[in-house]
Amino acid sequence: MENNEHNHIELTSSEISSLWGSYQADTMLICGIKYFLVNIKDMQIKSTLEYALSLIEGHKNGITQILNEEEYPVPQGFTEDDVNLNTPRLFTDKLYLEFLLNMSGFVLAAYSLALSLAERNDVIDYYAKVLSETQVLHKKTKQVAKEKGTYIRSPLIPKPSQIDFVHNQSFLSGWFGEKRPLLGVEISNLVFNARRNALGQAIITGFSQVAQSKEVRHYFERGRDISGKHVNVFTKILNESYLSSGALLATPEVTNSKEAPFSDKLMMFLITTLIASGIGQYGLAMAASPRHDLGVKYSRLIAEIAKYSNDGAKILINNGWMELPPIAADRKDLAK
Repeated sequence: MENNEHNHIELTSSEISSLWGSYQADTMLICGIKYFLVNIKDMQIKSTLEYALSLIEGHKNGITQILNEEEYPVPQGFTEDDVNLNTPRLFTDKLYLEFLLNMSGFVLAAYSLALSLAERNDVIDYYAKVLSETQVLHKKTKQVAKEKGTYIRSPLIPKPSQIDFVHNQSFLSGWFGEKRPLLGVEISNLVFNARRNALGQAIITGFSQVAQSKEVRHYFERGRDISGKHVNVFTKILNESYLSSGALLATPEVTNSKEAPFSDKLMMFLITTLIASGIGQYGLAMAASPRHDLGVKYSRLIAEIAKYSNDGAKILINNGWMELPPIAADRKDLAK
């Protein structure tokens, strides 16, 4: 009886939204990795990308099966029309590896949330499976990055000799006077956000060179400048505490190619997805940063990229590139 449970229970709004979003991301990643594999030189990184591609294609097929069984329309997502495998390489092997490491971490968080929201057993089983497989991929990718010398560890902090408690309200200050040293969690978020923005700046720099639409190209140029500014904000805070964010990816990881390997639609989707993830990460970082000046900086940066994200959504809609996500019925319209 339990094996047939899903035959009697409709997918919930959270389940169908998770599956729909996962399908969009999977098809986008499949296009990206297929292009990477055409141009890659490093055999170890190539093997890791091939492993990732095999997993992601399996994940996409799993979603397709669930949706077909439900007679729910399978999203269009991204297809071979969104990638040109015959164009020159736009990025270095190092960026391919960093992108895979970053995206596997992003997907881990998304799968973990989807699993916690799932109710039907087949959906729970699906997300438990893909979460486990993606954990293996993330660990494998991180190990390759360590072996290649491209993985930079976060800064170290002293080991305390005993436990202690906060005794002064200055623990929260940061606007005036002397600032307390950064907490470990504050350092972690600053380093993560600096590296994430550096990767984003490299990607969007490449996209700005190859975008076919003038509007999209200008949007990417604006994003390049914003991400560079955010990198500087985070690294400056770390430097004030004599800490390093490590060796950040930058524009040298982008070639001089001006031929587009991806459609403007796919590139816009990736950038707006990274922005949405960035807003969420900034929010988490702000909540985990007791020092007032950090909270203010995060809130300002969130406002800046929220506007940038909204402008990106308008471009997607105006060009007919935004596929409509699962949505509730419009009862007011139905009542007319």
